[in-house]
Amino acid sequence: MQLHDGRFVFSDTVIYARSAEFCKNKTEFYCTYLSGLNFSLDFSTPAKKDTGLQIVKNDSIVNIEGYSLNIATSGITIGACSPAGVFYAFVTLKQLLMTNEHSLPALSIEDEPLCRWRGFMLDTCRSFYSIGFIKKMLDALAFHKFNRFHWHLTDDQGWRIAVPEYPLLTEIGAIRFDNRLVPAESKVTGGVPGKGFYEDAEICDVVKYAADRNITVVPEIELPGHSSALLAAYPEMGCTGGPYRVEDRFGIFPDVVCCGNDALFTLYDSVFKTIDRLFPGKWVHIGGDECLTGRWKSCPKCQKRIRQEHLKDEKELQPWITVQIAKLLESYAKIPVGWDEVLNGTQKLGLPDSLIVQSWRGTDGGLHAAAANHYVIMSPQTQGCYLNFKNYADENEPGRLGVATVKNSYDFTPIPAGLTELQKSYFLGGECNLWTEELPYSRIAEYLLFPRLCAISESLWLPQDKKDFTRFCADMQDHKERLHAMDFLYYDGPYA
Repeated sequence: MQLHDGRFVFSDTVIYARSAEFCKNKTEFYCTYLSGLNFSLDFSTPAKKDTGLQIVKNDSIVNIEGYSLNIATSGITIGACSPAGVFYAFVTLKQLLMTNEHSLPALSIEDEPLCRWRGFMLDTCRSFYSIGFIKKMLDALAFHKFNRFHWHLTDDQGWRIAVPEYPLLTEIGAIRFDNRLVPAESKVTGGVPGKGFYEDAEICDVVKYAADRNITVVPEIELPGHSSALLAAYPEMGCTGGPYRVEDRFGIFPDVVCCGNDALFTLYDSVFKTIDRLFPGKWVHIGGDECLTGRWKSCPKCQKRIRQEHLKDEKELQPWITVQIAKLLESYAKIPVGWDEVLNGTQKLGLPDSLIVQSWRGTDGGLHAAAANHYVIMSPQTQGCYLNFKNYADENEPGRLGVATVKNSYDFTPIPAGLTELQKSYFLGGECNLWTEELPYSRIAEYLLFPRLCAISESLWLPQDKKDFTRFCADMQDHKERLHAMDFLYYDGPYA
């Protein structure tokens, strides 16, 4: 960024604008995105010489999310090679407009992201959040230039997406008797079940809302562990036949899907058919974390599968089922993503080449995956990426499992040091996660998210040599005004 002399002063409440052909179908959205400020954009008036804002195609910008923003005393020019770059220019412009009421400083910005994958995961299984809150979070993600929304839709505590061929997944799997975990807006009182899943129309609405903001929605369907809600609905899919229940507890449970049951793959084929219909994005997360193998050890069907597939023991069943599920997804032209446990026991079977590994237990999973030529998403809980951790150590502070300061999140780097250029190329980027045990209220979720999400956004966008925590802290004084204007609650204590 370079500052220049002078300011662009709004002489009217309307700024006339003209757009390049490559993004003309987005102009209505750009107007909407800047609505509610001190002026409105008008793309409909025929172009004039004194046009206040113009969008131009700039093919010298190679990064499809890169942009240039030039503010002169005579007007504003946005340059980009794609609509994504134009949108991020508008995000920067909106941030400037929110803290400069009637004029903007003259300046030139050239900007592009470090990472291709800049993600945020929201767990809607432990706590079921409204579509309104999800859209509010998408606005926040776009405002911080994230481009992936990882939507955790199935777990022990709830199945949140309808599958026509298997109606019990939501008729039973979306219901839980636990008043502690149900959002206040559902008005659940003693003994009435908390239930919730997202209708097809709601999911499509979220997907479009995200796409308008250059965000791809990545659904997660968890297996082979964290499957209590599925087993409660279809107990024959488990090793013991039940009885099972949708869990009202938190933790890791022994009951997992039965790898020896061929009917399981028919069920997941139907699930992925629904996913393919509702989610146009390329990626689907298949979970894979925290799967206990004790049930497989004593299950006749699983032991038969081990013999048939010439596996060493039940520990090789997880990589086997991961390969089968990945093949199913690939038949729908989707790319599977899995937590770093998918690497366990793969010495014999390996993993499908397309599978992306999300490293959450630390950095080792990412390094191991990259060494095996797999693309990697970094979200180590040990480096400020788990935003359900407390902001500071206090028993009365919201959060659980540990402490992650704002500085911990700011210091996170999605590309480990000391790698060759080839090794670096396997690291797509990173993701911050909000697991929602004991977080039924969206306001408390917001308090935990901000400003650590703001810090992660810089960690995923800026190269290490451009980061400056002192500058970030100073910038947050203005940025807190923006968060307040967008009606976000945020933590306002010490950052380190």
